[in-house]
Order: sequence, then structure tokens, then C-alpha cells
Amino acid sequence: MLYNRSFIMKAVYPIILSQGKEFIIVYIPDFKINTQGRDEADAMEMARDAIGIMGVDMEDESEPLPKPSKLIDVQTENSSDVITLVDVDFAEYRRKNDFRAVKKNCTIPSWLNYEAEKAGVNFSAILQTALKQELHIAERVLPYGSLD
Repeated sequence: MLYNRSFIMKAVYPIILSQGKEFIIVYIPDFKINTQGRDEADAMEMARDAIGIMGVDMEDESEPLPKPSKLIDVQTENSSDVITLVDVDFAEYRRKNDFRAVKKNCTIPSWLNYEAEKAGVNFSAILQTALKQELHIAERVLPYGSLD
């Protein structure tokens, strides 16, 4: 079953972990995709990342996200496989990973433009700050040396 992305921000999806020769193989049934990790913790993080990537891509394409299956409904053929859950916050994933710059055209009165340029105002920074305030998005603290 699929549903509209605008109704969810966080979701919990089941995953299946299988021991491969060198890596833990992860199958994400609701998205019908695989990934892998060095160990269980890495495999779960890779699953979260794969779901986040797919979710953001689907959102960008205006496609609905799959509704998470119930854990009890997920089956595996191998008794050594582990079925578990991974939580994903799609809005937070986008904020942490989507740093593409998007150019926006804004219209302001000429007198205001003159005053702002005279004062050395960074229009992009002001717009970003105002949008974050309007949307109630908290500022992220970036690691030292990181660029936003």
C-alpha cells in the first residue's frame, strides 16, 4: 500500500539482515531494495540511509512512499536471518543530506534593495534565516570547518 508523503515525517520500516560472506546483507521489503554493512550496526545505518535516499527521491518525484509493513507480516526463508525495524525521519534526513543550492528570484522595492546593498546585507543569508523562522526549523550546529 502506498500513501501520500505529506502525511508522514517519521516512519519505522522492517528490514531483514542476512549474513553474507563478508558483509551483513540488508533487504528492505517495503522499498524492494538491498544494501549492506560491515556489522549489524553499520547495516542498520545503511538501511536507514537507503530508505532516506529513496524517500527523498520519491518525494522529489511526487511519488507516494510505501506504507511500512507490520513486523509480524514480514517473512524470511532462512531461519538465521534477523527481522528488525529501522526508524527514518524523512524531513531530518533531507535537512542533513540535501545541500543542493536552489536559486530563487525575489522582488523587493528598489529603495529597500539600495539600503540593503549599501549596508552590505547578504540577501541569501537573510532569506534563509527568515524561512527557517517562518517554518519553525531550528538551526543546525555544524561540525567545525563545515560549510552550510
